[in-house]
Amino acid sequence: QVQLAESGGGLVQAGGSLRLSCAASGRTFSSYAVGWFRQAPGNEREFVAAIGTSGDTTYNTDSLKGRFTISREDATNTVYLQMNSLKPGDTGVYYCAAGRYVFRLRRGDATHWGQGTQVTVSS
Repeated sequence: QVQLAESGGGLVQAGGSLRLSCAASGRTFSSYAVGWFRQAPGNEREFVAAIGTSGDTTYNTDSLKGRFTISREDATNTVYLQMNSLKPGDTGVYYCAAGRYVFRLRRGDATHWGQGTQVTVSS
């Protein structure tokens, strides 16, 4: 069993930066792939980025890869999403999720989900 809790969201102007944190409880955290997702009101959940157990990373688009960076720190059971050059289109609730495989996480197939943290980017 693993429990996830997101933090670090808030209100930021376009062009600004935020760092989201996903804190996990459970001794098996290092064996999970972890991903970030986001959802705006009226929209479907969108995959953002994921990181595997060996530190390999994947991003939804080249644009996101250029602005966002996902990393993990297993010693503290934490996964981060550094977001730079934020745009109003980045606004939404950001969720952390964990699962066995990155390729399944990309499809939203996860075994554990956090409660989400709100990110709002003003123009």
